[in-house]
Amino acid sequence: MNTTPRAYVEHVAIWVRDIHWHVKFFRDVCGMSMREVQGTVEEPIQYWTLGGMQFMAEPDFAGPEGRLGHLGVMCEDLEAALIAAKAFGVTEMPQGRNWLRLPDGLAVEFIQASEGAVAKALAIDPRA
Repeated sequence: MNTTPRAYVEHVAIWVRDIHWHVKFFRDVCGMSMREVQGTVEEPIQYWTLGGMQFMAEPDFAGPEGRLGHLGVMCEDLEAALIAAKAFGVTEMPQGRNWLRLPDGLAVEFIQASEGAVAKALAIDPRA
């Protein structure tokens, strides 16, 4: 029996210079509609889509157009995932004990999924 905690990537957070362009692109090209917004639709600070994108406005960013902020991971058992993560040399971030900085710098936000949600999500064949 496998006792490894199960999870899935719920969202990918990306800092972008032009949040409106990204919202329009993913809406018009991929059909990803708004799930949530911080700020207003006209002036979003952060914008989440159905389909797992989170755009974070950073208009003065001078690097490439987008850069990874963090991965949001829905966990079947948040506590078990946090315990398992400690063995990998991760560090807790100021946002809370469920925010972990991996040794290479990647930020991961672990989120407790509702009962059955992970199994349901993992049952979806994204290539079907």
